[in-house]
This record gives sequence, C-alpha cells and structure tokens, in this order.
Amino acid sequence: MDSLPFSQSCENNRAVILEVLRHVFADRSEVLEIASGTGQHACHFAASMPWLRWQPTELPESMALLRPRCSACGGTNLLSPKALDVRADPWPLAVPDALFTANSLHIMAYAAVEKLFAGLARHAATDVVLAVYGPFNYRGEYTSESNARFDQWLAQQHPDSAIRDFEAVDALAAHAGFSLKADNEMPANNRLLVWHKA
Repeated sequence: MDSLPFSQSCENNRAVILEVLRHVFADRSEVLEIASGTGQHACHFAASMPWLRWQPTELPESMALLRPRCSACGGTNLLSPKALDVRADPWPLAVPDALFTANSLHIMAYAAVEKLFAGLARHAATDVVLAVYGPFNYRGEYTSESNARFDQWLAQQHPDSAIRDFEAVDALAAHAGFSLKADNEMPANNRLLVWHKA
C-alpha cells in the first residue's frame, strides 16, 4: 500500500487519538467521519474498534484521494466512502450516534464551520457524540509559538484557513444542541474536543 495517498500527520497522531476515542466511542455503534482525507484514520480506527461501523466521507472533488486506501483496507465495519459537503442542505446521508473529524476546522472556511454545526442542529438526533481533533486558540491567544507559525502558514495557503477560537466553536456547538464533555490535551499542541447532544 506504499503507493496510496499518505499523510504523515495522520500517521503521527492516530495512536494518541485512538487512545481517547476507545473511551469516547465505547458505547457508540456508528461513526460518521467528516473530511476523511487519505483514509488513514478511517482504516486504523475501524480496524482498532471493531464494534463500530465507520463511515468515511470527503468533499465530492476529493473522493479520489479517499477511495484507494479504503478499498485496500477492507474490513467489514469500514463502510464504503461517501461524498459529503457540510455546506449542503440537506446532507445526503444520515447522522449516526457519533461523529469524528480531524484537522479540518482550520482548513475549511469559517462559513463552512458554521454550516457544519448548522447541519448538525438539523440532522443530529439526541444522544450523539461529536469528537473534533486539531489546534485551537483560547481566549483569542495561541497556545504555543508553533501554533502561531502554523497559523501564518495556513493564511499563506488560503486566506480562509485559520486556527479557530475554541470559544467560538463551542458556541456554535451549544447553539446546535451540543454540550462540551471533555477537552483533551494532545501532543503537538492539539486538542481533542468532545461534545454530546443529549
């Protein structure tokens, strides 16, 4: 599988994320992963948590990046990748009892982040767990010099990309009916935030 699309950051962080998700998703049955990228997380997490059905998704124009690894991994609980643009209304697939996304909120435009939570407000039923991994600012401040440099790099890549403020994202989640249950400190100045819609 050496020729498959590859993300070094996925390889670096999958073990520490899995350690948290084993507990967060212990009583869940299906996970909708938003912005699955190369599919490395989807393959690793589905294989490591066999009680879960794992649904990887990507933007329609990025499905060619996602499909190859998912096809190569197999596994009965790894579902076929689906196209999902969170800006769509309605979403083309149902929201199960858990959602996961990694390194996505700082890449997508903030308007898309707002659409993501607006979509969850409309489509997520009760007793849904949402886990989000990535860097966040707190009280308008960077948590590290490396995050400040990373944010500058993001702005150079695309003007709509930026590290998001935790308080703003938490407010969007609250408006969608989700309450924060855990803010996990992760390596490399990242967080794994967990919300629950009761």
